[in-house]
Order: sequence, then C-alpha cells, then structure tokens
Amino acid sequence: MASIKKKGPLQNLKENIIQHIFQLSGFLAVIILLSILALLLSTAVPAFKEINLKEFFTSTRWDPTSPEKPEYGVLSLLVSTLFVTAGALILAFPVGLAVAAYLSEVASPKIREILKPVIELLAAIPSVVIGFIGLNLVGPAIARIFKLSNGLNALNGSLLLAIMALPTIISLSEDALSAVPFSYVEASLSLGANRFETLIWVKIPAAISGIVASFMLGMGRAIGETMTVLMATGNARAFPHGFLQSVRTITADIAIELGEVPYYTTHYYALFALGLMLFIMTFLVNLVADIILEKQKRMLS
Repeated sequence: MASIKKKGPLQNLKENIIQHIFQLSGFLAVIILLSILALLLSTAVPAFKEINLKEFFTSTRWDPTSPEKPEYGVLSLLVSTLFVTAGALILAFPVGLAVAAYLSEVASPKIREILKPVIELLAAIPSVVIGFIGLNLVGPAIARIFKLSNGLNALNGSLLLAIMALPTIISLSEDALSAVPFSYVEASLSLGANRFETLIWVKIPAAISGIVASFMLGMGRAIGETMTVLMATGNARAFPHGFLQSVRTITADIAIELGEVPYYTTHYYALFALGLMLFIMTFLVNLVADIILEKQKRMLS
C-alpha cells in the first residue's frame, strides 16, 4: 500500500493564500454590489421630497422638462420595459429550448462542438451592432410587412432582445438537459417510449428547474439592455398599447436624459430612482434564477 505524502509547509502556505484570495474575491463582489445599492438609494431617495410616491408609480406621464409642471410618472416606462422583455422571451424561449434539445439529444458530438461555440459567440456581439441591424434591416422589414411609416417599435426591440437572450437560454437549458441522469432515459426507453417521448415526458420535466432558470436569466439580460432598445424602439413616451407602437424603456430613458440633466435637481434624482427600480428588478430576477439552479443541483445530486 502506497504511503500518503504529507503536505509540506510551503504547499500549505500556497493553499492558504489561494483560499484567502478566493474569499477576498467573494467578499469584494458583495461589497461592490452593496456599494452600488447604497449609491442608488442615497441618490434616489431625495427625489421623493419633491415627487409624490403614489404619482411616481401610477402616473403614465414622464415629462421632467415641462415648463408648466414637471411630471414624473414611471408607469409608461415600466410597462414599456416589461412589454419589450415579455415579447423577447415569448420569441426566444421556444427557439432556445428547441435548439437546446437538439444539441442535447440529436446532434452528433462533432456538430455539437461546432454549434455550441457559434451560439455562445452571439453573446459577444456588441449591443450597438444588434441595434444597428434593427435600425437598418429589421425595422424596415417590419414597416413593409405591417404597412407602417417606420419599424421602430416594441416588436423590433423584442426581436433583437430575443436574439441577445438566446445564448443564455440555449446554453443553460442544454446543460440542464445533459445533467439529467441516464437512468431516467433508460427507464423510459425500456417502457417502450421513443426518444422524442422520452425528451418531452421525462428529460424536460426532470430538467425544468434549470430550464426555468435559463428563462429567468434571459429575462434579466433583456431587462437590463440599453443600446439595442435605445436604437430600435422609437423612444416614444406614450403608454404602450401594442407591439407595433413606439415605446421607451427605463434603460433608454436613463441613457437619453442622464447626460444632459443638471446635477442635484429633482430630475437628476428621479433618474437615479429609475436606476434603483431597474437594479431591484434585475437583482430579484437573478436571485430567483440562482435559487432555482441550486434547487436543481440538489435534486440531481
């Protein structure tokens, strides 16, 4: 029986240093997150000395530069953001799940090795390039199909955000499907089910936590996107009533107005209140996705 070598003092020191570096990195991430939250809170709260909280969340008019009476109603911006995000997920989720199922169940190892990096490269395309495509290709196509004066609307933004969310949905869904124990598949096949029935009735239900998490993370990606929606949705302040209407999202409004607003005014603080809303929304979406992923890991372990 081979003797086990004891770790020397130098090796123990190296391991301790690496462990402390990892711990410091984790603490640093938490500190940065809390610092951002503290900055947003400290700069957003002064806005509500001048803005009625109920009016802020229920009014549909956002017009901080009105000479008569500045109005700070966030409802139209919030609904526009959710409108575009929901449209993106309705388009992206079925496609993403279908591609993930193909990679997991049908594609040969060689095809999988080619397709996975190509799909993940979609995430590396700058958002300004996606926005440029929407402005010059997708928008005019929508205008021609629906006989509109222009294609800068919620549908355009949803299509582009769907493309941007696909790498996240495909990658995580494929990982979730691949993590399902092979014994589940064997049991299904032994009972007479074919591969498609096994996928639909066994693998997808078993991997549903990871698939839902991919959906949530794709949603977080879509909610926080700025440049694409700024270029492709038309930026109209009106309350949205359909996907063919121009809309303005929270991120687009912050990008448009923050560079020109005078510092330490009500308008300035109100924009930080919008940023705080966006931070809370994306944080909650990512938190739920993380909890779901942890639950799936425990179920499959």
